[in-house]
Amino acid sequence: MAGSAERTRGALGARLDERRPEIEEAALTRIYAIADPAKIADPAYREGLRASVSAALSYAFEALERGGERAPPPPPALLAQARLAARVGVGLDTVLRRYFAGYTLLGDFLAREAEAGRLPATPEPLMRGLATIFDRLIAAVSEEYEREASASPDSAARRRAERVSALLAGELVDPSELAYDVDAWHTAALVAGPGSERAIRELLAGLDRRPLLVGQEDGTLWLWLGGREALASAELAHAAAELPERLSLAIGEPGHGLAGWRFSHRQAAAALPIALRGPDPVIRYVDVALLASTLNDELLCAALKRAYLDPIEDGRDGGRIARQTLRAYFEAGRNVSSAAAILRASRNTVASRLRAIEEQLGRPLSSCAAELEVALSLEGLRAV
Repeated sequence: MAGSAERTRGALGARLDERRPEIEEAALTRIYAIADPAKIADPAYREGLRASVSAALSYAFEALERGGERAPPPPPALLAQARLAARVGVGLDTVLRRYFAGYTLLGDFLAREAEAGRLPATPEPLMRGLATIFDRLIAAVSEEYEREASASPDSAARRRAERVSALLAGELVDPSELAYDVDAWHTAALVAGPGSERAIRELLAGLDRRPLLVGQEDGTLWLWLGGREALASAELAHAAAELPERLSLAIGEPGHGLAGWRFSHRQAAAALPIALRGPDPVIRYVDVALLASTLNDELLCAALKRAYLDPIEDGRDGGRIARQTLRAYFEAGRNVSSAAAILRASRNTVASRLRAIEEQLGRPLSSCAAELEVALSLEGLRAV
């Protein structure tokens, strides 16, 4: 009997290793669906979440092979991520729901393997082992989270940040605790850089708006400006032109009510990386929406580079003149004469270069101008 159990666990271990990429991707999909980690400003938390999923699966796989009762202690990476979740204001219920999603996924996998005849038809011992692993992991993670939460300074600013993060994540939080009217119009912004709160408060003195300011541990300042009427993002961008150059500001479009409060913030958060890495420190999401969305899609970034930048790298200069010509062309609103003026070259020269680029791409510029412009912009951001 013992030998049979050992063989079962060995077969399970091999099967888990074989399907690990599929299981890990499914786990990430379920976990991200619970609460989008992109809404958390701290990049260490977002990166750690993916790493912790891999660590949790490795732990579960090893424990299932050993048997639930002989499982090793939970890996330090999971405990570190629990502490980080407490520090950045991710609720314990969200953390535990993510673990439960992973537990359910593995349970479904074991059941399907048994139905397919690759495990015993009644895999109760494995299910009990999985439950034991889950209980042990939940206890350790909860204890680590609570310890970190109780050790952190209990300040009004921290409580407000936690409420805001929970409200953004769709959790049931009473908005009245924020002393800010979420039923109004909102224009959200994110500010990064030293001295951001003081500079923003000086800026707000000239705007007839009720602000909600929430500082984050990474130094980023989340801002909402509320009022009975919408504050155009262009108006806020104009006022922000007086901010110190060391600050970067990303602005969302106005939104109404709680849904608009969340949506405007998401837009500002998506635009912030461009404000941080681009030449203009004040960015409106509406002006960079396509670029911001593309920047967060690794597959699309790679595809654009392969389709539109790699072909023009042929030649002795590695595509330097072609890129320079294209950037001038787009800066000039796709006007050849204006691009020639920017480049201080003749119109015929610029037109000849553009025809050569079309030959390299195998298509007319008119059919791919938007994609090519985004690809060049992404290249410029990644070079910063």
